[in-house]
Amino acid sequence: MDSCQITQWCSRFIKEQVKPGDLCIDATMGNGNDTLLLSTLCGEKGRVLAFDIQKQALIQTRKRLAEAAAPDNFSLFLDSHVNISRYAAPESVSCIVFNLGYLPGGDHALATKGETSIEALEQSLSLLQKGGIVSLCIYSGGDSGFQERDLVLNWLKTLDPGKYLVIRSDYFNRPNHPPIPVLIIRL
Repeated sequence: MDSCQITQWCSRFIKEQVKPGDLCIDATMGNGNDTLLLSTLCGEKGRVLAFDIQKQALIQTRKRLAEAAAPDNFSLFLDSHVNISRYAAPESVSCIVFNLGYLPGGDHALATKGETSIEALEQSLSLLQKGGIVSLCIYSGGDSGFQERDLVLNWLKTLDPGKYLVIRSDYFNRPNHPPIPVLIIRL
């Protein structure tokens, strides 16, 4: 229930942000839900770049996009999110989506890690156009999830408030380490 609600919460802001013709990035494609949303929103004249290190994620995403008859405006990369700056120019991206943790239904041993997630987030900031957003869902738990959560939240505190607005929300009445939604807006 938490993950459904967090993605719906983030989707509201993504839907307000992304316009036809935009360039968007799904930094952690997973099962392709965000890739499909971005593809639909940016339309035929837009472009979506989606990344994952697991072949299963690419297969699932390609299937989801085909079943939904998504516009042919996406490129799926079997590559880490730490390499996203190789695929887009600085200040060219409207929206970048991250879901930190492991692939739902996948191998829990293959999960994002704090150091590489921060490296990817740092690159994201340089790719964002003015007014662009990073939508970040932080799932904790497992072997490295709490460490990643703490590292990312501490890093977010260091962002220059003159350049970025960081909005963190919490599921205040939920037990068992609910996910944390965060928006980073480039001012």
